[in-house]
Amino acid sequence: MQIDAINLGPMDNCTYLVSEGNDALLIDPAWDMNFLEHTLEEKKLNLLAVFFTHGHFDHVKFAQQLLENHHLKAYIEKQDVVLCGIDSHMLAAYEGAQQLHIGPFEVEIIPTPGHTAGGVCIKIGNAVFTGDTLFPGACGRVDLPSSNPREMRKSLLKLSELPEDTQIFAGHSYGGKCSSTIGYERLKNPFMRNAIRDKDLL
Repeated sequence: MQIDAINLGPMDNCTYLVSEGNDALLIDPAWDMNFLEHTLEEKKLNLLAVFFTHGHFDHVKFAQQLLENHHLKAYIEKQDVVLCGIDSHMLAAYEGAQQLHIGPFEVEIIPTPGHTAGGVCIKIGNAVFTGDTLFPGACGRVDLPSSNPREMRKSLLKLSELPEDTQIFAGHSYGGKCSSTIGYERLKNPFMRNAIRDKDLL
């Protein structure tokens, strides 16, 4: 499995292109659909599915154009459907944890509310795409509509229980870095460390 991190837009967003053979998934495609289409064509990839980690505009902007071009619906947790602003008929809304088999990909949806009510992380193999839940050394904001600090701490605790060698791929490359491992974040991320420390209180 190959993972390409593509930085697009003015907010250091990371779109992820996950491929196996000629098949591909896109996670949080936003901002520059022409570039993403060119990349798919250049790599001769067949786009099977699109996933959103949450519904904030900077993770979905202009993605409806891509969905229409490929006759696809994007997977999104139902609590973030209204938030994303994409026509509902272009969305495959689901509720809670999911196990999906899409082409060669086994996709696990891990509910991680906190940044938004419908925020999720998307685990494929040994990689987990954390959107705005977990960043290297940080976590997402919890002062926005539908944010919840307590739920964020629960979500960080849940992620901390993944195998230590799990690779994380965050939704922004703040500070020029978008990837890490669960083991490293358990040791160095103060927000995850606090969630682990206070797990009996959550």
